[in-house]
Amino acid sequence: MTTDQNLAPLRSTHSAPVVFGAGAAIGVLGGMIGLGGAEFRLPLLISLFGFAALSAVILNKAMSLVVVLVALPARLAAVSVSEVAAHWPVAVNLLAGSLAGAWAGASWAVRMRGSTLYKVLAGLMVLMAVALLVTHTTALGTLTLPLWAEVPSGVVAGFGIGVVAAIMGVAGGELLIPTIVLLFGVDIKTAGSLSLLVSLPTMLVAFARYSRDGSFAVLRANRRFTLVMAAGSIAGAMLGGLLLGVFPDLVLIPVLAVILLVSSAKLARHD
Repeated sequence: MTTDQNLAPLRSTHSAPVVFGAGAAIGVLGGMIGLGGAEFRLPLLISLFGFAALSAVILNKAMSLVVVLVALPARLAAVSVSEVAAHWPVAVNLLAGSLAGAWAGASWAVRMRGSTLYKVLAGLMVLMAVALLVTHTTALGTLTLPLWAEVPSGVVAGFGIGVVAAIMGVAGGELLIPTIVLLFGVDIKTAGSLSLLVSLPTMLVAFARYSRDGSFAVLRANRRFTLVMAAGSIAGAMLGGLLLGVFPDLVLIPVLAVILLVSSAKLARHD
């Protein structure tokens, strides 16, 4: 077990309504922009609920997995299975990198010193803020690479996304969707469904790696906490989906990016 893990309370003592409410608030934020909100949940797990970095990452990963499992059927209902299946080479291409990246990222996370992991998470939150701004405030084009360059580019991109997703405990849709659009020219709606198909096995690989380490005990000790917050996240995401379009992206996205940047600054100062 890492020293970072020993710094956290093993079991949360917060009441179920508080945990559910926090998950719902994060879900609403994510739902309003079509995401699960895991990047906003991570700093909350650390700042509000007092988990150390690695504990928060593992709990966040568990909740992200639950949210993706619930979201996948709904997403496939919105985009036909045949339409998604037509792009199976894209998913395979990205998975060739993301599965290895998830294993590597989880391996690095469990070996990092606590202070280092906080700084790495802070840097990745800045990356997520930039990805959020680029994806939602600009018109994404296509790079139109030749096949000989497209395939290795997909593997490399997938590896990087797998690393980030494993270290942050997120599904990685914030990075997968623009990558699918830019590299493979898929429309953004179908890209959202493909990102879930790539995220699910990628998260399972990261889980398998985390389960080999003693730090996984935090998940067993906080099973109820995890399920309650995941339920709140799902309920909030549904509500946020109903609010989709109520707030203009040019207003909402910069606000959410600022939240990520403020969270990043706080984590960077965390010992």
